[in-house]
Amino acid sequence: MARRSARNTRSRIVTAAWELFYENGYDDTTVDDIVERSGTSKGSFYHYFAGKDALLSSLSTLFDEKYQTLTETIPPEMDSFDKLIYLNHELFFMIENSISLELLARLLSTQLTTSSEKHLMDHNRYYFRLLRRICTEGQQRGELRADISINEMVRSYALQERALLYDWCICGGNYSLSQYGSHQMPLFLSYFKS
Repeated sequence: MARRSARNTRSRIVTAAWELFYENGYDDTTVDDIVERSGTSKGSFYHYFAGKDALLSSLSTLFDEKYQTLTETIPPEMDSFDKLIYLNHELFFMIENSISLELLARLLSTQLTTSSEKHLMDHNRYYFRLLRRICTEGQQRGELRADISINEMVRSYALQERALLYDWCICGGNYSLSQYGSHQMPLFLSYFKS
């Protein structure tokens, strides 16, 4: 029970921070603002994060929470290929509409330059576990190729998503990420279809 409570507190802080970053910008959001919005305390904030900069790496947590919510909305009879396309579209739509381009670019750049933990690449994340589950199910149903390993499919999917995110940032967000992803991901993933 204490573990769940701690996870909920951390999650409330992360969610509040990213809402405020989007509304006010990163530089104009203070730790006090985050504490107030999350309904937590400064002690709780500093228990989980060394400071505001440490929240940049928490974007992967926000993504995973979105995937957990989406998992509940996917019809079980949906084809595995379509599940992957659906997840990508919904995540990209969320990013496009609630994560500032500047902050996404900061996160991606920190993943390039950090010598410590690369949160986006943590294969224990819900994201990677979900992708493995969908790809395994797709192979078992005969929807996805059996001659390609699950790990290779998951790695390729994640690689393509990151490539689209980096491109969107480099282009200054001058096109719809969700629409472009809806066009590109099926083309890319068609290689894995049976």
